[in-house]
Formats: sequence, C-alpha cells, structure tokens
Amino acid sequence: MRLSYSSADGLALESPRITLRGLRPVLNGAPVEALQTEALVVEGPPESLPALHLRMAAPALGGAALDVAISQRGADAWALRYALDGDPGVALDSFGVRFEAVENLRVWLRNGYFSWDGSRYVEPGPPADPGYAMTQLLPREGAGSVVIGFERHERFQHTFRVDGSGAPPTLTIETVWDRKTLNAGSRPESETLVIFERAGVEDSLRAWAKIVAAASALPPRVPDQPITGWSSWYNLYAAITEENILEHLRGVAAVRDRETLPLRFFQIDDGFTPEMGDWLAVKPQFPRGMKPLLDDIRAAGFAPGLWIAPFMVGNRSRLYREHPGWVVRDRLTGGPLPLMTFYGEFRWHKRSEEYYILDTTHPDAFAYLRQVFRTWRRDWGCEYFKTDFMHFPTVHGPDRAVWHTPGLTRIEIWRQVAGMIRGEIGDAMWLGCGCPLWASVGLVDGVRIGRDVGVSWSGERAARSLLRDQATRNFANGILWQADPDCILLRERFHELSEAELRSLAIYFGMTAGLVMTSDALDELSDERLRLWKLVLQPRRAICHFPLLGQPGGSDPDGDPVRVQVRQSTRDQAAPAAIFVFNTGDAPAERTYPLARLGLPGAWHIVEWGSGRGWPEPVERISLTLAPHGGALLFASRQPLAAPPDRLP
Repeated sequence: MRLSYSSADGLALESPRITLRGLRPVLNGAPVEALQTEALVVEGPPESLPALHLRMAAPALGGAALDVAISQRGADAWALRYALDGDPGVALDSFGVRFEAVENLRVWLRNGYFSWDGSRYVEPGPPADPGYAMTQLLPREGAGSVVIGFERHERFQHTFRVDGSGAPPTLTIETVWDRKTLNAGSRPESETLVIFERAGVEDSLRAWAKIVAAASALPPRVPDQPITGWSSWYNLYAAITEENILEHLRGVAAVRDRETLPLRFFQIDDGFTPEMGDWLAVKPQFPRGMKPLLDDIRAAGFAPGLWIAPFMVGNRSRLYREHPGWVVRDRLTGGPLPLMTFYGEFRWHKRSEEYYILDTTHPDAFAYLRQVFRTWRRDWGCEYFKTDFMHFPTVHGPDRAVWHTPGLTRIEIWRQVAGMIRGEIGDAMWLGCGCPLWASVGLVDGVRIGRDVGVSWSGERAARSLLRDQATRNFANGILWQADPDCILLRERFHELSEAELRSLAIYFGMTAGLVMTSDALDELSDERLRLWKLVLQPRRAICHFPLLGQPGGSDPDGDPVRVQVRQSTRDQAAPAAIFVFNTGDAPAERTYPLARLGLPGAWHIVEWGSGRGWPEPVERISLTLAPHGGALLFASRQPLAAPPDRLP
C-alpha cells in the first residue's frame, strides 16, 4: 500500500485491492466536524510517504487535538497510532479515527469480541453491530485482502464499524477508553494499529495473529498436544450426580483402554454447585464432595476437570445474600446490574431469577475468587478448568456499570482476574468459554470459538452459525491458543440430526485441529460411530486451512455454502493430506476444484474415507456431487494409497 497526503485531498492509503481515503477524529462514537488538520511531519515526497504525523483540531474536541502518527513497517505494512492531546471537555468513553472512503469494498469481516457473538463477512450497509480487535476488507474487483487490526489487547476493547449507507462506505475505528483514570503527565493513547495487504485471505488473517502473538505481554499458550477427552454437559447436562459421573468414567476408561484412544481429560461440567457464585458448596448429589471424585478420575488415568463461571453471581446465592455489595451496580437504577434474567418457567436448573457480575475491583470479592481457585487446584486437585461466561465484565462500560473501584477499563478489570486465575492454577489446562478472544492471549490454553453445539441442524443453536464461526476464527488456532469447536456428537439417539449431518459435523469439527471432546457414553457407541470418533482423535498437532475463505457465494450471505477444509500434519510432510468438502446448503451441490487452489499443487492420489473409493490415476483436480448437509472426506497422497487412513493427519 502507498501512503500519500496533501492539504487539499488529505490522507490516502492506496492499493490495487482496497484504498482508504480521508481521515477524521471520532469522539465518543461521533465523527468530528469543522476539522482543521495540520501536517506536523511529512517525510519524503507527498505522493509516496514513508511516514506522516497529523494534528487535528475542532470545536467538538474542546481544548484537545487528535495526534495521528503513521509510519511504514517493513515492505508492505503500516503502523498507525492516535492520541488525544489536551482535555476534550467531556467524559471520554471512546475515541479514534474514521476513514472517509473505503474504495472497492465487497465485504468486511465483522469479528465478534468473545466466543458466542460470531464472526462473519458482511456487505457494506447501514450501521450495525461493531466488530472488534481487527477487520479484513475483501475487494469487489480483484483478489486478496487488506487487514486492519490492533496488535495488543490487554487494556482496551477496539471497535470497527463500516457504514455503507452512502457511497463509498466509511470505516470507523475506536479505542474503548471507559473513562480510564490517567496518570500524571500521560494522555489517552491508542495501541498500535497495523494495516497491510496480502494476496490471500486466510493467510493474511494468520499474519495478523502472528503479529498479536509477537506483541503480546505474555507469550501465547499453545499446547503441544491437542486437548482431548470427555465432558459431561452435552449428554447429562445439569442432571449430574456422583453416581452417573462414575458410571460414565468407567465406560470411557474401558473404551479408551480397549481401543488405545488418546483421551487426556475427564471434565465435570455445570450442575454440582447449588447456585452461581457459591463455588465452594456442593449439591447433595455429591455426598463425598468433589475431591474424592476428582481423585477417582485421576486414578482412572485422566486429568480431572471442573466447570466454573467465575464472574456470575445468582440473586438466590448465599454469596449475594451475605455480600450484596460484591456485585456491579447499575448506574440507571442504583441496584445490582443483571446481565441475564430468567423470570419465567425455565430457571436454568437453579433458583436464581437474575445473574449479576462479581465486582472483582472490591478487594474482598477478589480475595474470595482467589480462594475458590486456590481450593479447587490445591485442595480438590483440579487439573483442567473450563471457565464459562467470561464475557460478563466486558459487556458494559462506566455509562452503565458502577464498579467498587473506578478508573479502570473493563479489559483491565478482566485481565486482573484472568492473571490471578492463571497464577492460582499454575500449569493446569485452562479452557475459556464465553471468553474474550484476544484479551485472553497468553493466559488460556484453549478458547471456544462459537456457540454451544445443538442437537438439530436448525433452531436456536443452528449448525450454520457454528460452521461459519469455525471458518472465520480458525486462523488463530495454534498461534494464539487452541481453538475449541465444542463437543462432538456421537450418540445414536436423542438428537434430531440425520446420519449424514452427524457424520459431517463430527468430521468438520475434527478437521479444525483444535480441542476434540465428546459428552457421549463411549461404551454405548456402535462400531461405526466409534470408527468416526477414532478418525478425529489425533494425539499430535496439525494445521487446518480454509483455502476458499471469503469467496463470493451468490445469494448466500455467508459465502459459498460448500465449505472446504484442508488438514496437514505439522511433523510429517509425507503424510497424506485430508480434504473435507461439506455441503452446508439445503440443495444438492456439484463442485470442481483444482487441487492447486486448495494449496496442493501437482498431481495427487485420492481415496475417499468411508466408501474406500479411489481415483484410478493421480489427479490435479477433484469433482464431487454432494447431498444437502453431506460431505466427502478425501485423503491426498503423493504415493498410491491402498486404503484411506483411519485417522486424520
């Protein structure tokens, strides 16, 4: 991209793919008018600059001005920072910049902030929900992409909004300041924003993830081995007892030993505590308490795990009854700020009607939560922590949420707790669910990257959204953390999926090369379902690509309904590659793909898993016809394959 500037035309970052023109300050979500811009530093010829420093003033900024510094980073990237110099005269919730024109834009990546709010490519239109941390701009004409994203995420949320109600669209980027208290002599300043272009789509997202990894205050925790095992939730849900947990433990251990399965963890999910917040109390259904049960799991050869929602406090909990001042208050009502409510028939297997945010800026509340994790780790012997609803403190800023100790951003509050958790659990494995994706880098080992898996193709937990989020968030897997696509459904009954849907979803989740967990009774599986489970279990790390990510898809807003994954071993370059072609649409689909387009140049021997059908000669392209919701798993090898492998690479 080429940087230029003139007093008449303003700033421009130009490329054959996407061009960004014009720059304007944004204060508390509103673009600043009546702008006066002064170029303080212009290095080089104005039509091709290596660096630029602008100072922007306007009546709406009060006595402040926005300083913007942009400089070249390497051969093909730019680094941009902005800061408010002076007092804007208003409470500062957010500030940033707006590019006045984004030229040749087809779609932009609206990247959600935490596990469940989704990521998808969106056509420019009227202002909608923002994206967070970064965005990717795909051109209307031409290939490749432009990525714009912040490199650090330990202090602030960062929002991205594309407004396509006019032509061309605008792009607004803001730092969520949250009325943060400044130290003497400092000023509100953003993290570094990087802007670069690439010839591909997924590879440019991976490049941004590597920038975040390198800039992170703590190095990413990427386990050498995939997190594999069993979790109670998607089979027993909240109806757990010591008896049925032990029954499943015996069954899982027996099948693991008989089939030599690489299962490492056995995790008890929600249902063993009486109310959210009462984390040191246990229901009567666990008469011995949790330590003896975790000891039984360990004796069976698994690392024992537990579920907790550390920021949640139910209004019927003993914790809230005894310490009502330990929850975040609502600035509008003066009472506790409920983030979830259950006023009707469904009460989520608890008695609480409302769920509040634990105010961890209160020293006593923070100390209580520290004691919980210390007890679970040191006394109970928990070795795997699944922390849920981790987004709770990140939802509201100080315009709504009143914390015991003001002056911190919502992310600084979150990081204080997350750092404490890591300190208390030591080297135990940690999965963040409902979790901020980027603030958690360096602290968690794994992150859920979509919503909970459901038992039907459509509905509240539809498969479509899960499929989309796996594709658009896969790029960070193995770079920032291990991605969790959620548990794989294997059971024969008690779901509404067809055989083809269940098989395709299992392979799709397994292909992502992240966590591989199930909740089903392994000793009740048929031979065919057990074969499917063994296929996706892999004791070593691999890499999964979505080589066609972001391509146009006709009338489908999420792109082509046929998804393609390519998975390869990171250790054995001669091992066969796996190609999964999945028709997520409701009509039959025929597709032909040159293998070079999938990242596999040259001729390959192809054999299909399941049918065992092989192509008679090496081929450079594949053609498939797929039923609705059906898929084909192919193995590609430079050498002839007598039969398909029984496990993914």
